[in-house]
Amino acid sequence: MTIAGLLLLTRHHSSLRFTPPAGAAAGAWACRFQGVEAASPYFFQPGFVESEVVEHLQTNLFRESAREILACCLDGVAWPDAALQTLLRAAQDPHPAVSAEAGTALFQTVAEGLADRFEPRLTEVYAELFAKVIASVEPRFDSRSLVARYRRVRRVRRFREPPGGVAAVYVLSRVTLGADVAVTSVILDAAKRRFPAAAIWLAGGRKNYELFAADSRVGWAPVAYGRTSSLRDRLTTPRGLEDQLSAPGSLVIDPDSRISQLGLVPISPEENYYLFDSRSYGGDGEESLAVLARRWVDEVFDVRDAVPYVAPLSPGEPPPDGPYLTVNLGVGDNPAKRLPEPFEEEILRHLAGKGWPVFVDLGAGGGEEARVRAAIERCGAGPRLRPWRGSFAAFAALIARSRLYLGYDSAGQHAAAACGVPLVTVFAGFPTPRMLARWTPTGPGPKEIVRVDQPEPQETLRRTIAAISRLSPDPAA
Repeated sequence: MTIAGLLLLTRHHSSLRFTPPAGAAAGAWACRFQGVEAASPYFFQPGFVESEVVEHLQTNLFRESAREILACCLDGVAWPDAALQTLLRAAQDPHPAVSAEAGTALFQTVAEGLADRFEPRLTEVYAELFAKVIASVEPRFDSRSLVARYRRVRRVRRFREPPGGVAAVYVLSRVTLGADVAVTSVILDAAKRRFPAAAIWLAGGRKNYELFAADSRVGWAPVAYGRTSSLRDRLTTPRGLEDQLSAPGSLVIDPDSRISQLGLVPISPEENYYLFDSRSYGGDGEESLAVLARRWVDEVFDVRDAVPYVAPLSPGEPPPDGPYLTVNLGVGDNPAKRLPEPFEEEILRHLAGKGWPVFVDLGAGGGEEARVRAAIERCGAGPRLRPWRGSFAAFAALIARSRLYLGYDSAGQHAAAACGVPLVTVFAGFPTPRMLARWTPTGPGPKEIVRVDQPEPQETLRRTIAAISRLSPDPAA
């Protein structure tokens, strides 16, 4: 990180003050930024800018800028252009640490903050804001034209068979695994039934396709979309995919995918493109996303009763012959979704006490795996708790045969619901009640949703144990 990078990050902030690191001379650290002027010889000490200043600026300045933008959008007032320009310039900075942090703030705080509330008004706000973001990265796009196109394609319109028929249907992945089960799978189910002679393709990542790999009707059109990729990579449709989607006889169904930035990026001819605007389609109602997707495919493609489903290949290890339970304590990089300790170790101890094997998914590794392993160790339940590592699709296959599934608001709940497995979801960290309603798992089996308005571990533990007892009595009972 260069001093120019620091100036870029602070260009629109007239004053920034930081607590000096241990051992730093107060006079050398204290500084004031005005415009592009800065002075502090401490910044030039080798390694300091990289290890200390970047950490402070990226986690504080970027997030503060993003929170300021989001707050204005929620209040219905104009967002501060200076804050947006700060994030845009930093998100295109050649230094990976800077661009990654700025991009994360822009998408996780602003984009997800607008989308997760499922308010129709905010759908338009998102379009206007992110059209500017897209146009700043891709000069071939004009923000006004992007918004005008978006307003057209988000309207619900009935499908009309093109003169040459439909040879291939491309359903875009929603990128996150849970959303692909809750929403995308409903559209895949409808596409298979509406177009029995067409090739059906899921356009997305390998992990997403693995959820449907055992379905011979669904093929895979690889699309790499990293949630920590650079801003340009996130906003640029792969050229090969764009050619496929635009080929004669191709139909594109977009379930509000990040690949198209929720319908904003043109990825195919407009007449062959159908957008399920999941953030506004349900209006002020309280239906789940799966229910709304089912209603939308009925309205657009005349397919009734489409359902969520998964079709993963069998896991490498055969599941045990007798009853077992499955648990996933992942929260998808959103710590607000989990409960403070000792909730996790206590709920694992309770499940192990039922006498059945309990398969506990270790997640994607790193911090999540360390947290889950620590909870398993602390609860002292012995061999009944079986740490499980592998792809989520393989774990979904394990979920499908389990007696009970338990987890936070994450992909596992939707897989369990789609398979009709009794499930208990501990639902915390939702910004509005409508988000909870939209992401409530939908499927034929019994379910208990433990709503957490205040993350109080003992009270939530009591309610969760009661929910488990209602769905899964002890073996001896």
